[in-house]
Amino acid sequence: MRTLTLLLFISTLGLQAATDAIQNFWFNGAEINSYTLTQSRYGSEHPGHAEFIFVTEPFLIKEQVKHEFGNAPSTPVLKLNALRTFNTGIYSYRTMQSTFQPIDHESYPYGIKSVASVQDWCGLAYQQFNRTDTGWNFELRSYFQAEGDQDYTINEAYLEDTLWLQLRLDPSALPTETFDAIPGSIYSRFEHIAVKAYTAIGTLETGRKTSTYSVTYPELSRTLSIEFDTAFPHIIREWQEIDPKGTTTAVLENRIMNSSYWSENSPSDAPKRKLLGLEPIAD
Repeated sequence: MRTLTLLLFISTLGLQAATDAIQNFWFNGAEINSYTLTQSRYGSEHPGHAEFIFVTEPFLIKEQVKHEFGNAPSTPVLKLNALRTFNTGIYSYRTMQSTFQPIDHESYPYGIKSVASVQDWCGLAYQQFNRTDTGWNFELRSYFQAEGDQDYTINEAYLEDTLWLQLRLDPSALPTETFDAIPGSIYSRFEHIAVKAYTAIGTLETGRKTSTYSVTYPELSRTLSIEFDTAFPHIIREWQEIDPKGTTTAVLENRIMNSSYWSENSPSDAPKRKLLGLEPIAD
């Protein structure tokens, strides 16, 4: 009994240390990461850039929007705004996804919400996942005739888009071996695949300095691999997406921590973009 009590005490200390680390790191402003992107599209690889912005905020559980006023139940989340910018020949692409993972992973192991949009010179597509008690409500708005407007439910499955956030909080909680997963939103929109749960295989290779988490979808012949720092806060150093049509890669180039970018919105703040390797005026 004394041994069990000691083990429980040690486990509690470990959990408290992890909680303290999350609190001390993630609740002091945003982390902005810029990546050099090589995007596979139309059978070729196109240069571009990507930005990952991680930031915490209070989130309304029922409404699934940022908690800005009132006393409705809310929970703190880690949010990822992920953007890609690249050109394909004469015309350009802009993509963005916003994904929300509650810090309380035990209560919300699958995340709570994810939205994504793809804009190019042909048009715009938008999709959204909202968490339910049994899975996901999904909606799609697309200008393609074959897709059009769609609304349906998807049974319990991991969202690939939420795994990036879980990795930053606690990689040991990532799903491994065989599990059901819904592929990344940007990939789904580019390939126009059915948005549903597919069989996935997760692997976590832990190294002394960096580790790699990979998700493979046998039916899609696709693998996503993310290399990150083994030590907390598990900074994402690079990632790679491989499928039959090509390989997309991204490598971390610049990083800003403790940013309050939402208040740095005047013309005089534009030169700060150079800290991220970006032009003062968005291209």
